[in-house]
Amino acid sequence: MHRCLVVGPAWVGDMVMAQSLFITLKAQQPDLHLGVLAPSWSGPLLARMPQVDEVFDLPVKHNRLAIKPRWQAAKTIKQAHYDQAIVLQRSYKSALVPFFARIAKRTGYLGEQRYGLLNDIRSLNKQALPMNVQRFLALANDEGKLPNSLPKPSLQSNVADQKAVCAAFKLRGAPLLALCPGAEFGVAKQWPAQHYANVAMSKIAEGWQVVLLGSQADHNIAEEINKQCQQSAVNLAGKTSLTQVIDLLASADAVVSNDSGLMHIAAALSRPLVAVYGSSSPDFTPPLSANSHIAKLDLSCQPCFERNCPLKHLNCLNQLSPEAVLAHLA
Repeated sequence: MHRCLVVGPAWVGDMVMAQSLFITLKAQQPDLHLGVLAPSWSGPLLARMPQVDEVFDLPVKHNRLAIKPRWQAAKTIKQAHYDQAIVLQRSYKSALVPFFARIAKRTGYLGEQRYGLLNDIRSLNKQALPMNVQRFLALANDEGKLPNSLPKPSLQSNVADQKAVCAAFKLRGAPLLALCPGAEFGVAKQWPAQHYANVAMSKIAEGWQVVLLGSQADHNIAEEINKQCQQSAVNLAGKTSLTQVIDLLASADAVVSNDSGLMHIAAALSRPLVAVYGSSSPDFTPPLSANSHIAKLDLSCQPCFERNCPLKHLNCLNQLSPEAVLAHLA
């Protein structure tokens, strides 16, 4: 049995997209034992991916070198006798654990001059592989060829868990709209609170229940939206676990989200989704679902991929009207 370890990404959205690689690897070798080395937060997400056989926790904060915990993780992994490691991130530190674990074949893009750490080094052609998920998939075989069709992420969520989480947060039986107004990348990905509030009030007037989801960092913007809705929405930002968020999104009749990790989770649950784009681009990180709609303008300054608007106006988001998103929802 071939044993492959994937060194997973550091962001929620990228981890969801990595499932496309997991699906491809399993299709190529049905008896493959697939392990994933991943940040501590990602366990509940990987638990919803049936392709993953084993998860190794890497308790290291983003952008930290942290040699000691990487060495400790490598000692555990070495005992599992993996034949190959595929390193999805392009940083120097992300390639350390497979090297420390002495995994025979260590695959990844060159990145930060990782000669020696990797011994199956690929050159990344960004023009040939414009989408992030394509860059993951190209590492699945020695030729760097993409599969004939792009396998879409598909997270598991059962009805019992969905009912339980809705009951826990006292969500009633009305149609449920989930709003995801946060974005860890920065404000240039965040549709204005007033626009989200207008969408929320319009759907509440139609008899929908609106729930606001996100991390603790998103609580304030979610609360601002809720204040503009006269507290008629349910603000759960920062009050849920990742497991609960997955099941809440699975329960939603529709989702509106910035280009964020929750957008990718909603897409992987095949929920009706409107994905709002400002500084980023659906050509690079689209929601991988046929059940999604893209809401964006086509300004000359888009996409800039900046965390803050270089022109100081955020027109790409401010001028994207609530009516346009409501039309997609309809």
